[in-house]
Amino acid sequence: MARIVHAAAAQMGPIARSETRKDTVGRLIALMREAKGRGAELVVFTELALTTFFPRWLIEDEAELDSFYEKEMPGPETRPLFDEAKTLGVGFYLGYAELVVEDGRKRRFNTAILVDRSGAIIGKYRKVHLPGFAEPQPRDHQHLEKRYFEPGNLGFKVWRGFGGVMGMCICNDRRWPETYRVMGLQQVEMVMLGYNTPYNHTGHADIDSLTQFHNHLSMQAGAYQNATWVIGTAKCGVEEGSNMVGQSAIIAPSGEIVAQAVSLEDEIITARCDLDLGKRYRETIFNFAKHREPEAYRLIVERKGAVPPPGE
Repeated sequence: MARIVHAAAAQMGPIARSETRKDTVGRLIALMREAKGRGAELVVFTELALTTFFPRWLIEDEAELDSFYEKEMPGPETRPLFDEAKTLGVGFYLGYAELVVEDGRKRRFNTAILVDRSGAIIGKYRKVHLPGFAEPQPRDHQHLEKRYFEPGNLGFKVWRGFGGVMGMCICNDRRWPETYRVMGLQQVEMVMLGYNTPYNHTGHADIDSLTQFHNHLSMQAGAYQNATWVIGTAKCGVEEGSNMVGQSAIIAPSGEIVAQAVSLEDEIITARCDLDLGKRYRETIFNFAKHREPEAYRLIVERKGAVPPPGE
């Protein structure tokens, strides 16, 4: 019997700095209802889906900074989303800023959770690959993720749910092949990720002009090379003066895009995802047990930065 997941990517247009949690959660619920109406049983929301992308500003008042983070999940303002998910029988991935006290100190993470169709949290992921800077740069919009978050400490786990093996990552993680491969080695069958990606993220015009190409390239390569579905969901459009990429996409284990958003605003795209499609690739081209040679890859975990060989 085929293992089919009817999945949706719930792209979001801009979230204004002044927009309340209640208003934003209302948008998420509307998207979830539309996805359900189109047959979806799993909805993938975006990174930092509850707030504007606040790392674009230097925020020195701690109370103001704290206002962008969730201290519990669900909390009073996000509970309606969980209740609606349970009523509709729809699961979801949700990205948000997480503030916790761990190891006796306040800690901040860029986090995503996976919620099943009963409204129960079955998985949590914290973003590992943080882009940007810890200190302000001479530019119009900052990218201070390294200031406002610390690297995730939960690794790249997978979870059983929706009839298969589910994985999560966030935004910049999608650019790193290790992200997908660690999950691929756990036989992941669907990777969910949200992103908030500005066009001017590197400061080099030639690279930034390829932002849309690189967005899909990284997700398609990750899907194909690890025989997994990838669902990438954007927060996009012009948000507080920052132009951000859309192109939310659902990508098959073949690397093919089977659904793609066409707007820069709230939009639902859906696909019928056959989890067994990945099995064909795991048994042929990417049969890891048969073809991988881990002894040849030691530098990947032994060395962090690139080092040239000795000599001139």
